[in-house]
Amino acid sequence: MAQSAWQTIGSTVASEFSDIPDLEQLTRLVVRLLLAAVLGGILGFERERSGKAAGVRTHMLVSMGAALFVLVPIQAGMAVGDLSRVVQGVIAGIGFLCAGSILKSEGEDQVKGLTTAAGIWLTAAVGMAAGVGRETTAVLSTLLALAILSLEGPIRRMMDKAPPAVIAAADAPPQDKPHQ
Repeated sequence: MAQSAWQTIGSTVASEFSDIPDLEQLTRLVVRLLLAAVLGGILGFERERSGKAAGVRTHMLVSMGAALFVLVPIQAGMAVGDLSRVVQGVIAGIGFLCAGSILKSEGEDQVKGLTTAAGIWLTAAVGMAAGVGRETTAVLSTLLALAILSLEGPIRRMMDKAPPAVIAAADAPPQDKPHQ
């Protein structure tokens, strides 16, 4: 019995979505991508709240993209050794994105955007951790990053209030004395 054109199209489309053979793998995929997006969003919220350009959406997309870059090769059965090349590519690509967030002011010795760049880089690492199934590592890294970003302000204020260090004469570096 000949298939109709619609049956052929339907079976072709169904076979294109057969890369997830069972509900367990679909659940694993959804959990990893959602976790990457949520953790990236948390890091992005902190940056957005601080008034930085790269905020929630950017961090969510970076994290989920990094997770997807490692998830697809794992689904395809790529060997762990070969996966390291994928990770290297993600790191290099994220480096270009980070470089775009770093600005040096003209005439000033001030560079801005380093923390945002480091945050984007870390967000990609969190996404990769979630993507390879290291959810605990991804969550703990996010919490530690939040602690670091949250403590920066109070530590800076403490340092600004601290009296300047005084170098005692005994601690001063030796100076060249003229020969007599």
